[in-house]
Amino acid sequence: MTTDGHRPSDAPVPTPGRRSVSEPGTVTVTVTFAGTYRSRQAVVEVRGPLPTALLGAVTAPADPGPPEVIVGTGPTDGAPGSPDSLRLTGRATVPPDLVGPLADQLTRPPAPAPAPYAPHTPYALHGAATTGSLETFAATPLQRDVLTDALIHPDHHVEQLSWRWHGPLDTDRFTAAWQSVFDRETVLRAAFVWDPHPQVTVHRHIAPEVVRHPHGTFSGRAALMEHERGRGFDLRRPGLLRAALLDGAPPGTPGNPPPTYVLLTYHRALLDHWSVHTLLREFYRAYCADGLLPGGERRPDLRDYVRWLEAQDPSAARDFWSREAARPAVCMPRAASGAVTGRSGTGRTRVRLTPDNAVRLAEWAARRGITESVAVHAVWAMLLHRASDAGAEPARVRFGVTVSGRGIFLGDIERTPGPFAGPLPVSVEVDPRSTVSGLLRALRDCALDVSGYEWVAEGQIRDWLAREPATTDTPAPSDASGYSRESANSRESAKSGDSESSGHSESPWDSWGSWDSGAALTESLLVFEQRTHGHDGLGADLAARGVRVDAPDISPARTPVPISIVVHHDDQGGLVLTSVHDRARLDDARAGALLAHSAQLLRELPETEGQPVTVAELLDGLPGMDPPRLHERPGAPSGPSGVLTTLRAAAGPRAGTACLVITPGTPAFWLTALIHGTTGAHAVVALHPTPYGTRSCVTEIRRYLRTADGHGPLVLAGLSGAGAQACDIALRLAEDGGTPPPVVLAGGGADAVGALAHAIESALRRTQAGLDRHRGNSDALSAVCADERQEAAMAEPSPANNADDEAKLRFQEALEKKTRAT
Repeated sequence: MTTDGHRPSDAPVPTPGRRSVSEPGTVTVTVTFAGTYRSRQAVVEVRGPLPTALLGAVTAPADPGPPEVIVGTGPTDGAPGSPDSLRLTGRATVPPDLVGPLADQLTRPPAPAPAPYAPHTPYALHGAATTGSLETFAATPLQRDVLTDALIHPDHHVEQLSWRWHGPLDTDRFTAAWQSVFDRETVLRAAFVWDPHPQVTVHRHIAPEVVRHPHGTFSGRAALMEHERGRGFDLRRPGLLRAALLDGAPPGTPGNPPPTYVLLTYHRALLDHWSVHTLLREFYRAYCADGLLPGGERRPDLRDYVRWLEAQDPSAARDFWSREAARPAVCMPRAASGAVTGRSGTGRTRVRLTPDNAVRLAEWAARRGITESVAVHAVWAMLLHRASDAGAEPARVRFGVTVSGRGIFLGDIERTPGPFAGPLPVSVEVDPRSTVSGLLRALRDCALDVSGYEWVAEGQIRDWLAREPATTDTPAPSDASGYSRESANSRESAKSGDSESSGHSESPWDSWGSWDSGAALTESLLVFEQRTHGHDGLGADLAARGVRVDAPDISPARTPVPISIVVHHDDQGGLVLTSVHDRARLDDARAGALLAHSAQLLRELPETEGQPVTVAELLDGLPGMDPPRLHERPGAPSGPSGVLTTLRAAAGPRAGTACLVITPGTPAFWLTALIHGTTGAHAVVALHPTPYGTRSCVTEIRRYLRTADGHGPLVLAGLSGAGAQACDIALRLAEDGGTPPPVVLAGGGADAVGALAHAIESALRRTQAGLDRHRGNSDALSAVCADERQEAAMAEPSPANNADDEAKLRFQEALEKKTRAT
C-alpha cells in the first residue's frame, strides 16, 4: 500500500463479500416495477444513510404533474425492519423521466466538506476535497469525443509529464504552490456531470493530490508511471491532474545527491500538453514565492471559450469537410480475418534525432518556407502510400494531425489552460513519380486550409458526414456549435473481409474507417508538440534555493487510433519521435519499423535540397519490409456495434444476468473489481447506452436473451448517474408486454462495489423467486386443467348416448363453471 492509500497496479483486485447491509456511507437503490403497461408502478427501495434534506427535495416535486410519491419505512430483503431502509411507491404510471432521475439523485454522492490545508503534512495531502459547484456549462464537442472514447476505453487519454528535480524539495512548499495554481485556474477544479449530456461543473475549492513516495516504494520511474497511469481518473470528481514524487537514494549514498523524480498525470478531457506546461510555469512562480501566487482567477478560461464556441457559424467548416469526404483514400491493409498479434495493451517506442540532425532539418524546412511539422507529415504520407497496395500509382492518403486549437480570436487564449488541442483529418495525393518538393507544398497548403477550423472536433465532422446524403428527413437538432446530440446513434459499423484486404477503399465512407461512436476518422495520428518556454527565466530564483530542474519529458496518452506518432524537442535540442500503438491491432515489429523509417527519412530530407528527388527515389533508400497490417479489434462483442459485451459467462443455466450500464466517468477499477470479485453464478455483461442510444441497447439485450441458454432473471445495474438510462431501458424492454427488469444503483460510498454486488444478487434472487412463483402457478393451472379434462372424460356420455344433447349441455356448463372458478 502506497502512502496515498492506493494499491499498486499489480495488487490483487478487492473482492466484495456478501453483506446483509450496506457499508456506512454507501447508498443503494433498487427499482422494481409492477402493473401493466398503462398502469405501471415503480417501487424504489433505498438502503443507506439518506440525508433528510435530499429526501424532502426528491419527494416534494414543485410540478404537480408527476405521479404522487409516498415515503415510508419498511422492511427490505435481508434486513427486516432496518431503520435506514425506505420504500417509495409511485401511485400512477411512472414515466422514464421520473424514476431514473429520482434514483440518481438518491444515490448521488454528496460533496465532502472542504479540507483545510495542512502545512506540515510531510508526505501526502489527499486530493478531491471539494465544496459545491460554482458553475455548470456544456462540454465542448472535443470534450464529448474524448469522453465517449474514455467511456469504452478508460486507459485512453491519460497523459504524463515527468522530470528530475535536483536539490532540496520542500513538500509543504511544493503542495502550497500547486494549491495556489488550483485556486487560480478553474479548469483544475472542474469535473463532469451527465444530465444526460456531458457538462462541465466547476467547484469552488479542491485540494490538489500530491503524494511523495520514499525511495524503494517502486522499483523505478517506469513502475511509478505505470502505477499512476493504471489508476486512471474518476471523471465525475475534480482534480484531473495529480502529482507524485519519488525520492532518490537515501542520504549517505556515495556520489552526488540523488534527484527527486516528479511525475504529473492528467486527463486530456480537461488539459492538453501545452496547458500543462502553462500550469507548470505558474507552479514554479508560486514555489519561488513561498507557495503563493498573486492575483485571482484567470480570465478568460474554459467558460469563455465555450461561449465563444457557441457563437461560431459552422457552415464553412461543414462545407470544407464535406468536400474532403468526397475524396476516396487508401487505408492500411488488413490482416486475414481471425489473425491475431498475440499481444495486448499499449506499445511505446522512441527514436531520437541528434541535435545536429534536428538543426539541419529545421534550417532546411525554413529555407523551403515550411515548418518541421509539415516535414513530418510528408514523411508519414509517403510511408502510408508505401504500405498500401497502390504501388507506383498515385493515391490519396489520409491521417490525423493534432492542431493547437488556439488559432482563434479569443484574447489570451495562448496562455489559457484547457482541452483545446485535438485531432483533425488531412489528406493528400501521393504520386511516387512526383517530386518531394511538390508533396511538401501540397501539405503546407493543406495545413493552411485546416488552420481556419482548429476549433472543430472530429465528432462534428462525423455528424456532418453522417447527414450529408440527401434525405427528406429533418436532420437531428444541433447546438450552436453544430454538434448533433443524436448522431451517436447513427454510426455504421466497419466492414470486414474474410481475407487480407487491399489498401483501397471503395467509397468515401469506407475511407473514413469504422463508424461506431467515438471512432477516429483516421487510422493514424501525428502530434507535433511545439517548443515550450521552460520556466520563463525562473532558473535563477530556483538556483537561489539550491534547486535545478530538468526539462519535462512527455509520456503520450493512448488515443483511439491504432498508431500515433508524437514528436517533441528535448532539452538538449534533439528531436524525439515516440510511437504509441495498440499492440492487439498492430504488430510490435511493424510499428517499430514505421517509426525507424520515419526517423531515417527525416534525416535524409535535408540532403534532397537543390535536387529534383522523387518520392519513389527517396523511398528506395529504405530497407524492405512487409507492409504493416491492421488486425481486427480483439474480443469484439457479438452485437453489431459493440453495444453489449459479455464480460463473464454464467456458470450454469438460469443463473441470471447482471447487465452493467456503463456511463461516462465510470472508473475502470470499479468495473474490474465487480467482474472479478462478485460472487454468484450469474453472467455479467456491459451495456454502453451513451454512445449508441437506448433503442440499440434494448435491441441488443433482447438478442442476448434469445441466444443465452436458459438465461434466467435479468437485473440492470450501475453507479449513480446511470439510473435515468437504466430505467428507460428497463421500461422499453417491457413495451411489448411483461414486467420490466429491476434496476439497482449504488452511490459513491467506501464500499460501492461490495454494496452493488450484494444488491445485484438480492435482486436476482427475488426476481428468480417471482419467476418460480409464476412457474408454479402455471404448473398448478395445468394440473387443474388436467383434472378438469379427466372429470370431463368421466362425465361425458358413452358413445351409445352421444345423441343425448341434454347430457352434453350439462357437461359444457360444468366445465365452464370450473374454468371460471379457477
